[in-house]
Amino acid sequence: MQVVKYKIKKNDQVMIISGKEKGKTGRVINVIPDTGRVVVEKLNLVKRHTRASAKVKQGGIIEKESPISISNVMLICEKCKGPVRVGRKVLDDGRRVRFCKKCKEVLEK
Repeated sequence: MQVVKYKIKKNDQVMIISGKEKGKTGRVINVIPDTGRVVVEKLNLVKRHTRASAKVKQGGIIEKESPISISNVMLICEKCKGPVRVGRKVLDDGRRVRFCKKCKEVLEK
């Protein structure tokens, strides 16, 4: 099975571009490469009925984030202030970095 490299990482600021949460922005909590999905903080919330256990002291209905397809999110460029396509390039010092295809700004910290 081939491993797919995604251009979105944990802690990236992203915008949802389709679905019921379209237009909203949030921070990526988790990337699930096996299924091609991401979990975005406080977006795509679902209600789950849980029973009280050793882990969860209080049972009942809890809201939690549900994964969303990675194709439905776009990275937000801090310079462009909007969703952008992302490319990869190798710098002169040998580092591989992501860059904004709109303004050519390097997105790595």
